[in-house]
Amino acid sequence: MTDALDRTWFVSPDVPIDLDNCAREPIHIPGSVQPRGLLLVVHEAEGRIRQASENVRELLGLPVERVVGRTLAEVLGGVADGTVRDQLVDVPDTRVRNPGLVQVEVAGQVVDLDVVVHRPPGDEGVFVLELEPADGIRPLTYGTTYEGVRDAIAELNRGTTLPELYDLAARHVRRLTGFDRVMVYRFDAEYNGEVVAEAKRADLEPFLGLHYPASDIPPQARALYEKSWIRLISDVDYVPVPVVPALPTPLDLTYASLRSVSPIHCEYLRNMGVRASMSISLLRDGKLWGMIACHHYAGPHAPSYGVRAAAEFLGVALSLRLIAQVDQDVLEATRRSAVILARLVAASRDEERPLAEALTADDALLELVPADGVLVCADGELGSRGRVPAGSQDLLDWVTSGELSRIEAAPGSGDPVLAQDDDRTGVLVLDELPEGAPILPGVAGLLALELPDGGTVVWLRDEVLRTVDWGGDPTGKEIVRDGDRFRLSPRRSFDLWRELVSGRSAPWEDAQVTAADDLRGHLVEALFRRGQREIRAAQAVQRALLPARLPALDGWRVDAHYQPADGGRVGGDWFDVLRLQDGRLAVAVGDVTGHGLAAVGAMGQLRNAVRAYMIDSASPARVLHRVAGLARWTLPGQMATLVLVVIDPATGRYEYSSAGHLPPVLIDAAGTARWLRVLGSPLIGLLDGPPAEESGTLEPGERMVLLSDGVIERRGESLRVAMDRLVTGIGRPDPSGLRPLVESLRDPDSDDDATLVLITRD
Repeated sequence: MTDALDRTWFVSPDVPIDLDNCAREPIHIPGSVQPRGLLLVVHEAEGRIRQASENVRELLGLPVERVVGRTLAEVLGGVADGTVRDQLVDVPDTRVRNPGLVQVEVAGQVVDLDVVVHRPPGDEGVFVLELEPADGIRPLTYGTTYEGVRDAIAELNRGTTLPELYDLAARHVRRLTGFDRVMVYRFDAEYNGEVVAEAKRADLEPFLGLHYPASDIPPQARALYEKSWIRLISDVDYVPVPVVPALPTPLDLTYASLRSVSPIHCEYLRNMGVRASMSISLLRDGKLWGMIACHHYAGPHAPSYGVRAAAEFLGVALSLRLIAQVDQDVLEATRRSAVILARLVAASRDEERPLAEALTADDALLELVPADGVLVCADGELGSRGRVPAGSQDLLDWVTSGELSRIEAAPGSGDPVLAQDDDRTGVLVLDELPEGAPILPGVAGLLALELPDGGTVVWLRDEVLRTVDWGGDPTGKEIVRDGDRFRLSPRRSFDLWRELVSGRSAPWEDAQVTAADDLRGHLVEALFRRGQREIRAAQAVQRALLPARLPALDGWRVDAHYQPADGGRVGGDWFDVLRLQDGRLAVAVGDVTGHGLAAVGAMGQLRNAVRAYMIDSASPARVLHRVAGLARWTLPGQMATLVLVVIDPATGRYEYSSAGHLPPVLIDAAGTARWLRVLGSPLIGLLDGPPAEESGTLEPGERMVLLSDGVIERRGESLRVAMDRLVTGIGRPDPSGLRPLVESLRDPDSDDDATLVLITRD
């Protein structure tokens, strides 16, 4: 479980575990280890052994009472003690130095042992030492390990689809570890697992395509798997070996490879006929999203630590490759959606037709978000495309009645994806209609957008009867007798159990939800361009286009203040802050010339264009060049200034480019401000070619300010005087007081918007 979780939530270690309480089992502090090796807890400063597993005699020939209290050098010898110390001192992350190899004299014979060290969480001053017999080929060589891992990674890099990557991983891990069956699991949003690839002995029944319920891996086990990436049970019938003496604070064995596992889990494996098991975590952004599961049926199986480390490395490589492939698939889907969005945007700009009619004139909406039918309500007009059953008006009324903001997911359907702003607009995603929703014949799922002034777009999907193949009845628990008590036991049958799922539609994919949300921004723009009252339209667009929240980065802070022009005039100032796929931070400030709805419409298009072109993490100059080209094509005659800064949070290195905009202001740790070099590139609308670009490094304690000219310009004063006044008076801006700062710098009689973004490196 997470460190912040109250430990009193767990079952006490002395309470018997069964399915009634296994989700609260303290699996990170079992107080025992598996007997394939021994564990020592050593006081780092003194080198004295504080605890030991009771099987010391089997590996070292010494009773445990003669080991606890003695120094590591006395027990293992000076050379072995030196090897352990090297592993601890040389590299802070001990995993990159594991395993070491030591030779220990036992009963007159020299024995080779794998040695693994780590520091337990929250127990400063000690380290954990694990020793296992060094079985297999020694040392691990180019031919025995590296060559196989290298070939596996090369094949993974050549794979182009997710199923291909899954299959490659299963085959290579089985070849490396020798397990009878290796499976790749992929978890859904509720942590139900599906076997998406397997490599197995020819005589074993296939598990490919089977599903396993989330309850098979309790939440605290998933949390542990996110910290400890590989787990081995070499023999499910092992007898746990206590770690003695027991201390008031139990030893945290989260990172111990010998950690004893839940007896319920061993029983689960025995019920499957499995004699040995190993699993490797597949992570995305630190969260468990898949697993490589290895099963052995012929008997106990214990790959050496070196082989396990190689398999873990393959798991890490697979995680990175899978994430890259998923991101690539998303990128390609985004590009396809952009083409369709362009058609819809063009249709929405045709003010000769009602917006609902323009959007449903062809199948563009159904191509953007595949569905059986779509309904559009905008400006009081209705339009539809595809199969839309009778009673659709009731559904539209329900979506726009406010129920969207209060909806709860139907049982078993998963949480709806709901994003809403202050106007209670948003995106609702359901693949099962909840109780109280209007019933449309055959319709089981919907994706709905709320638009300003009661408008909406609703995609409809018909019911899809699906079969889900489970590895045994997921509800098939049994009551068994255990001594003088009865308890719940894991299911004993894992034969194919087929479930018919009805009343639900095909699930909506994340890329489809994103495309629908992108369309919402364009439709908001189209609505105010079609004559909505200027002030309300401007407010809606500002909420839709300006960042709802600013990214949070360790060691950095980004703050912003936008102040519209007085008198209800609609200006063209905008800013954007977003994290790029490579981890860098992009900050843009722009100012579209003119006022009114046309200026805001151009602002929205430029902002969306910058985001679209930043998706490839291009340089600022290249992005501005491409935006300028798009503006000349889609916004002829429109002028705008724009500055774009991209910062690497790890190093502080920045690149910036501008098109007719004020350069950034750099404020050092002492509060001295200076303008960065004016690059002199033409405005958007006149820019024809890549603009100039500069780079530098924002050092710790320094700040960068991006602003629009509305912050400093005053009537009758030259821009140079205004720029000089800023650097002498800005000091070290207080992030909590950006509004007073802008008001102190701004001309009280200004009829222009004012935007200021402050980037602080701690």
